[in-house]
Amino acid sequence: MAGSRRGSSPMQQPEGGLAAAPSAGERTSALPPPVGGGAGAVRTSGVLLHCTSLPSPYGVGDLGPAAYAWVDALARAGQTWWQVLPLGPTGYGDSPYQCFSAFAGNPLLISPELLVADGLLRSSDLEGGGSFPAERVDFERVIPYKSGLTALAWKRFGEGAARGLADEFDAFCARQAAWLEDFALFMAIKEAHGGGSWQHWPAPLRQRDPAALDAAARELEAEVKLHRFRQLLFFRQWQALRAYAQHRGVRLLGDMPIFVSIDSADVWAQPELFKLDAQRRPRVVAGVPPDYFSATGQLWGNPHYEWEVHRQTGYAWWIARLQATLTLVDCIRLDHFRGFEAAWEVPAGQLTAEQGEWVPGPGVELFEACRAAVGSLPLVAEDLGVITPEVEALRTELGLPGMRILQFAFGGARESRFLPHRFERHTVVYTGTHDNATTLGWYRGLTAEEHRFFRRYVPETGGGPAWDLIRLAWASVAECAMAPLQDILSLGPEARMNLPGQPRGNWRWRCPPHLLRESVLDRLGELTATYERAAAMRGLSSAASSLSAGADPCC
Repeated sequence: MAGSRRGSSPMQQPEGGLAAAPSAGERTSALPPPVGGGAGAVRTSGVLLHCTSLPSPYGVGDLGPAAYAWVDALARAGQTWWQVLPLGPTGYGDSPYQCFSAFAGNPLLISPELLVADGLLRSSDLEGGGSFPAERVDFERVIPYKSGLTALAWKRFGEGAARGLADEFDAFCARQAAWLEDFALFMAIKEAHGGGSWQHWPAPLRQRDPAALDAAARELEAEVKLHRFRQLLFFRQWQALRAYAQHRGVRLLGDMPIFVSIDSADVWAQPELFKLDAQRRPRVVAGVPPDYFSATGQLWGNPHYEWEVHRQTGYAWWIARLQATLTLVDCIRLDHFRGFEAAWEVPAGQLTAEQGEWVPGPGVELFEACRAAVGSLPLVAEDLGVITPEVEALRTELGLPGMRILQFAFGGARESRFLPHRFERHTVVYTGTHDNATTLGWYRGLTAEEHRFFRRYVPETGGGPAWDLIRLAWASVAECAMAPLQDILSLGPEARMNLPGQPRGNWRWRCPPHLLRESVLDRLGELTATYERAAAMRGLSSAASSLSAGADPCC
């Protein structure tokens, strides 16, 4: 990457250049290691780093050279998993949990350098963006800059550049038509209305009057095609990166939010699947009651599902969503798993999530339908927050690993289930997640009593509190251990990714390339080998054949 000397940082283009990656059309063949009891279970580890946090001279991390270098860095450190946040096109608050589509990819992640390699852009096209900060994403500047580059790539494509993509583009549009047509039209209409929510569009468009939709499709034909093209570019680059990760023995752990944004093509195109009123506004919205993240709860604002309608369709929308996500990643963290047993419904118009009620979800029936259609379910249940015996019973019945957050064992919530000596093996343990403070920032905020308990339980290892927790996670019986890159780098509060309950200013942290030194990777690799989690020790290429009968492949 720009500004780094060769050999000083692993955050560089891999040796041999991007041509070393397998082709975009190559599908991964080997399954990731299984989670579960019995002889088939193995110990793994990985790192949480969202793509936007990768280094890039273009204002936001992308799927270009630094992403390939990051895969190489994980392989060097013996890691099995690269965990990312949701990959959809971000909307409100630039949050990956408030996307314009549950099926589309985020065009901000498209690599300009790879567009140059494709012949869709010239190197000189990349010089007009000015300088961007290396430590954070300036979304206000990045969005128009990256949108302009992909629009220029579309213009060049129309003028005859990259002619070999023409058939691929047509095939992509036909293959993804079930969601792509509505999404592309949705985005084109949204832009024509100044980016405003579809709930504020004229009534004929809001209510999807056929004549109004036909007129909009004709008037915005060029814009609709541009949005289709951006999706081709995203999926093409992502699949090439995924194939390279597979080649290097690194698996991808994705993230599926239980809810979708109200301002999404999903709700606009299929309003019958959601609890909306006659004006297609939410009757109730999603959130959670007060917990250890927020004293007034978290008011997310997403619409709730009409589960009876989903049941009548055989959960077709969920099956399609799960299938689409599994074309991108090897395993999925299922966000807010407890909502499938019962979800907190807050009356629309409330300012906080304090007032609401728990309403039953679809339970095991949804997962049985998905398993019948998809096969094994490589899922991790995010079982944080208010977890009842009923939620735990659902997770156990489905055979899914849960999550344990070490920070919650020693500060704040202080729940005993997060202490390592209480872990079950079928678990993914984290030092912290994207919603937590970095471990260094968390440690500085401990009370005197919390600090004493922490030090009674966790011996100092000479690497600071972040590495003390990393060692504790890696040494535990949990089958998978994860840490955010910020903890591996021992970064403070300035590197926090998200503060729940704060709608603005999140999701901006980026990793400057000089921070990820080879010595850090080697230290992580040594710890990983010590606790028998190293990918090189397991022969991942044969993992599929080692699956125990009936087990779902996962972390």
